[in-house]
Amino acid sequence: METLVIVIHILACLFLIVAVLLQSGQEGMGVIFGGGSGSVFGSTGAGGLLVKVTAVLSAVFLLTSLGYNLLISKRTRHVDSIMLDAGGAVTAPAPAQEKKPEGVTFEDPNAAKAPAEAPKQ
Repeated sequence: METLVIVIHILACLFLIVAVLLQSGQEGMGVIFGGGSGSVFGSTGAGGLLVKVTAVLSAVFLLTSLGYNLLISKRTRHVDSIMLDAGGAVTAPAPAQEKKPEGVTFEDPNAAKAPAEAPKQ
C-alpha cells in the first residue's frame, strides 16, 4: 500500500511540475503591483483545461502526502528520546581515567631541601 501511494505521489509531482511550467503568464509584471483587469480571475476568465488539471494534480499531491504520512505514522514506534536503546536504558561511555605520567614532577627538587653548606665567597 505504501509503495502504491509513493508511486502515485511521485507521478503527481512530475505531472504537476509539467502542468505549472506549461501555463503561460497572463499579463507580466504589472499584475504583481496591482495592474491588470478589474475582474477576480483576470481578463481571460477562470482558466482553461490546464488550470483545472493543475488543481486536480495539486489535490492528488496533497492527499497522497497526507495518506503516506498516516501510513508511516502507524508503523513507527514513539519514544521519548533517540538516545534510548532497545532496552530502554540510556547508555553513556565510561569516563576516561586520567593517567599521570610516572617520573615527571613539576616541582624543583632542590627547592625543598635545606642548604647543607653555605656557599663560599
